[in-house]
Amino acid sequence: MQYGKFITFEGIDGAGKSTHLAWLERFLQEKGLEVLVTREPGGTVLGEALRALLLDQRRTMHAETEALLMFAARREHLDKVILPALERGAWVISDRFTDASFAYQGGGRGMALEKLEQLEHWVQEGFSPDLTLYFDVPVEVSRERLQSARAADRFERELDDFFERVRQAYLQRARQFPQRIRVIDGSSSLEKVKAAVTEIVEKFWSTQFDRDGKE
Repeated sequence: MQYGKFITFEGIDGAGKSTHLAWLERFLQEKGLEVLVTREPGGTVLGEALRALLLDQRRTMHAETEALLMFAARREHLDKVILPALERGAWVISDRFTDASFAYQGGGRGMALEKLEQLEHWVQEGFSPDLTLYFDVPVEVSRERLQSARAADRFERELDDFFERVRQAYLQRARQFPQRIRVIDGSSSLEKVKAAVTEIVEKFWSTQFDRDGKE
């Protein structure tokens, strides 16, 4: 049985990830693949409980506590959901993964990247996404899009300079891993963003198979 592929969507809230994640799910299903859509933090019973804790606007916590909880949820996510699905040949799409920790806890909170790298190595043991789509939008665009959305969670209540640091950390990750992380201008029209996503995914899909249609 062929091993599945792991695709992640990244970006600050309001970047437009959700719309295009749903499109990718349909695209892959039309290829006859089993597709599993999940999210971080979350994806498991324990992960969702930790998500509620992490996003609760009434709570405060040390940046390292926040990172440890994120990686605790990620370890469960890998063990219970992601790795089993990949092993049975499913393609897994996750709304956020470890790049978000480097962006939010590293860039946003100012946590030392060396500590995050140690957590990444410990929890993931070299595992990483096959493809990451990063939807980049200016902070002011994100704010405009979120004005009429649900009540802001603990992260969304942060000030603009926090999100600018998050954005710059994402862009730094994209420069560090250009073969895996593809940057998409999320501030463009829906049609242009979809066209960019389609081009990237079609190219990624085609590179996974030889002329006989086998990996």
